[in-house]
Amino acid sequence: MQRYRIYTARFCPYCEAAKALLHHEGIEFEEIDISGNWETRDEMIARSNGKTTVPQIFIDDHHIGNLTDLKSLQGSGALKKLAERI
Repeated sequence: MQRYRIYTARFCPYCEAAKALLHHEGIEFEEIDISGNWETRDEMIARSNGKTTVPQIFIDDHHIGNLTDLKSLQGSGALKKLAERI
């Protein structure tokens, strides 16, 4: 089974929306809060090829992107299919 991970920050409405979307789709995920944790923030930036905004979403080591990218995958029906292929 694929492992979803989402890097978030406190009080981030985009992070809350991404988590709600994953919950709605019945997708379990690990949340990694980067608030005040510079090492974890640097890890997220390195893994996401320089992206500094949250949320950043991954399936295993495959970078999905941010909330907009996640919504796009959901809208096209590719979100769950992507997880099956990776």
